[in-house]
Amino acid sequence: MSTPTVPTPPEIESLPLIYRGKVRDLYAADDHHLLMVASDRLSAFDVILPTPVPGKGTVLTAVSNFWFGRTRHLVPDHLQRAEKTLEQVLVDPRERERVAGRAVVARRLRGLPVEAIVRGYLIGSGWKDYRREGAVCGIRLPAGLRLADRLPEPLFTPSTKAALGAHDENVSFETIAGAIGRELAEQVRAVSLAIYREAADYALKRGIIIADTKFEFGLDERGKLVLMDEVLTPDSSRFWPLDQYRPGVSPPSFDKQFVRDYLETLAWNKRPPGPALPADIVAKTAAKYREAQERLTGSAPS
Repeated sequence: MSTPTVPTPPEIESLPLIYRGKVRDLYAADDHHLLMVASDRLSAFDVILPTPVPGKGTVLTAVSNFWFGRTRHLVPDHLQRAEKTLEQVLVDPRERERVAGRAVVARRLRGLPVEAIVRGYLIGSGWKDYRREGAVCGIRLPAGLRLADRLPEPLFTPSTKAALGAHDENVSFETIAGAIGRELAEQVRAVSLAIYREAADYALKRGIIIADTKFEFGLDERGKLVLMDEVLTPDSSRFWPLDQYRPGVSPPSFDKQFVRDYLETLAWNKRPPGPALPADIVAKTAAKYREAQERLTGSAPS
């Protein structure tokens, strides 16, 4: 069963809508550019929930743009070398106002069919794997680790990039190497680990532990690896407050784990349709996203 999208019409009428994802909508600007709009939609367990989180799209865009700027010495990103501005792509000022703070013009890329996941701490599905097998995605770990323990070294644990409505599947590095080629797979792994290490060090100084995250990459017209989609946001990462971190217990978070924890209390089979969120859960989630932006970027949401 495929995940139903939020039943709302496209926000932009002047450009063709070519893809509606869990959070982002992609519009065709021209043969070389896309307009990417981050919505306020929230997905959990690969299901788009019917209740949006106000302001979420602007937070995701601001945080992603911040990290793209900080990681360009490690890898190019999809905002670089874009030859058109937002004003050139959206000539109607009413449409620009509608997506203000949530839209960027990005280069068209050939996306790689892999979620590049990096884990720095033992949590989530990694913790479940470790308890069952003493390993995470086939990578053996020392005995005696606790929930939320910091791993001896960050792990690259890729997954497939499933179609909308399907679940991503954790796979081995060898599987990814077979799918995209060993040289490219090794480059994706090296770049992902480098971004994570540098970002984790930066965030730690601002009171945030980046427990894990995922990246997406594409290839440009020259076959060069490019970072795309979003990077190190509360949607794609687990952010924990450093001052409340205690190994052995699941820490509080600045990300949508808060919503996942609430959903786990419901009698829901994690299949569409998703349940509506109460107003207090929405408000607390929005506040967590805003705090993550302010701590990481130094700028409060406008």
